[in-house]
Amino acid sequence: MDHFDVIVIGGGHAGCEAVSIASRLSVRVALVTHRFDTIGAMSCNPAIGGLGKGHLVREIDAFDGLMGRVADQSGIQFRLLNRKKGPAVRGPRTQADRKLYRNAMQSEIKALENVQVIEAGCEDILIGPSGSVVGVLLDDGTKVPGGNVVLTTGTFLDGLIHIGEKKIKAGRVGEAPSIGLSRTLSRFELPLGRLKTGTPPRLDGRTIEWDRLGVQKPDDVPVPFSTMTDEISVPQIECGITRTNARTHDVIRENLNRSAMYSGQIDGVGPRYCPSVEDKIVKFGDRDGHQIFLEPEGLDDDTVYPNGISTSLPEEVQHDLVASIVGLENAEVIQPGYAIEYDYVDPRSLTPSLEINKLKGLFLAGQINGTTGYEEAGAQGLVAGLNAALTASGRSPYHFSRTSSYIGVMIDDLTTRGVSEPYRMFTSRAEYRLSIRADNADQRLTPDAIALGCVSSSRQERFAEKLSSLESGKQAYTSRSVTPKEASGFGLSVAQDGIRRNGYELLAYPNISTDDLIAIWPVLSELNHDVVEQIEIEATYSVYLDRQANDAASIRKDEDRKIPDDFSYDPIAGLSNELKQKLNQVRPANIGQASRMDGMTPSAIILLLAHLKRRSEDGVAVA
Repeated sequence: MDHFDVIVIGGGHAGCEAVSIASRLSVRVALVTHRFDTIGAMSCNPAIGGLGKGHLVREIDAFDGLMGRVADQSGIQFRLLNRKKGPAVRGPRTQADRKLYRNAMQSEIKALENVQVIEAGCEDILIGPSGSVVGVLLDDGTKVPGGNVVLTTGTFLDGLIHIGEKKIKAGRVGEAPSIGLSRTLSRFELPLGRLKTGTPPRLDGRTIEWDRLGVQKPDDVPVPFSTMTDEISVPQIECGITRTNARTHDVIRENLNRSAMYSGQIDGVGPRYCPSVEDKIVKFGDRDGHQIFLEPEGLDDDTVYPNGISTSLPEEVQHDLVASIVGLENAEVIQPGYAIEYDYVDPRSLTPSLEINKLKGLFLAGQINGTTGYEEAGAQGLVAGLNAALTASGRSPYHFSRTSSYIGVMIDDLTTRGVSEPYRMFTSRAEYRLSIRADNADQRLTPDAIALGCVSSSRQERFAEKLSSLESGKQAYTSRSVTPKEASGFGLSVAQDGIRRNGYELLAYPNISTDDLIAIWPVLSELNHDVVEQIEIEATYSVYLDRQANDAASIRKDEDRKIPDDFSYDPIAGLSNELKQKLNQVRPANIGQASRMDGMTPSAIILLLAHLKRRSEDGVAVA
């Protein structure tokens, strides 16, 4: 078989982004997946985005990735979450049509150049005499040669489904787990653990009494994920809202001993921020009910996803649970909910490129790194695919910084702190969230993507148009000014200090908007709405943004102080043995990353900096 520069294992959200970006960097790519028709499958909640997660999708799009464009082609209920709150914590989200999403993603993969799809299972990673990756072994015994492998196994790595007392070896319903690769990773002596996630039962929407439910409506004007999307043309729908109640809680309590989560069958740790309904009742039993969103899975699909009642209870108990809920008394369960356990690799064994520290050429992305969610997986796939392709081309890796991206926050969290539960992105994880908003993802990241050569010409043109519009828009504000007396004449409350203020400076006042300024300068009404919105945000928070920019620049000085791959921590007197062990395991790429490791102290960082400086003075190059 032909030699590939990059081999991607798995056609889920991480695998698709890895294949896509590697293809855009013009390297030869193989995608190994059991069946092409499962590419783009949404195995759990049929939704993209949300708080923190929406930022990741926008950042994937800024690098010309797929998820945002595909979501725009398949979204059936777009909502901008936290619209009434500050711009840093607003999160774009859409309910998706499963079939439309899958079809759109498959079309994107088919259109990629330099990509060969191989329908097969992967049994092993092949290692050459030098100790680096040389290819993969398929389940039929075929060897596929390649210098870089991106492993995106999702929940398939020794996956085990639990429905009450029933156990089924599977990666997801109806698909076999990956047992061979789990043995492979154990053979490589990588630190493995077990995690758990779950899904609710699926319901037949024709048997739901919709007129008894609350309603969640879509936004009047849908906000797309991708800057390449002019407008959303997919029909928009409403979702239903109901709640659990005392009867529901009684059903769960009476059968807790039959739940896989509480019967001792499951070893893996579940996601704290997306708990099973059993967890909710045990931990928050004093509440009179928990909200459930009834989300249709497609425009022509009667299946409904009841978001909020993930469970591993036996099937017959799930029927009783559903029937206890208002509006669902006669609802038919199409597929039972289940919990699934799977292996993951401690992400502290990875570099910021998502390459295994001690095994050159093997990159990991997605739930194999201890994360949960399509968006987290897609972002990691982009990082791993990008760096695998750069490595194949003999180029230096690209590291996302936590000061300028949510992707950087996630990668840094994973590789320095590891996980004790499935990792999920939130805006609260980002120290500089006012600067790294969802609305400016392209301004933060697309210039780097263009420099790396992974952005289409059409996106470059559109990005240049946006920058030009922003520049001319800001000029429209800064080139016009008024005295305090003139401002007061138009009803604007400013200090009467004799200082002229331009339009941009006036926007910094919380009680002044562009609508107020149009009364002074009608020409401002001609500006594009999106341009005005971003200028208002930046003007309103200019003082804080400047402060964050200075703080980020200071942090980047640490991040830019690299720690050589062969640096030895053992001779550093004053470092505890525990810290030395952690540093040797994680192998932080720079001082900034080392400073965020669990247990790291300021005094330890000072010691580390001193030894790096001494090494440099001794004639050993340190970047």
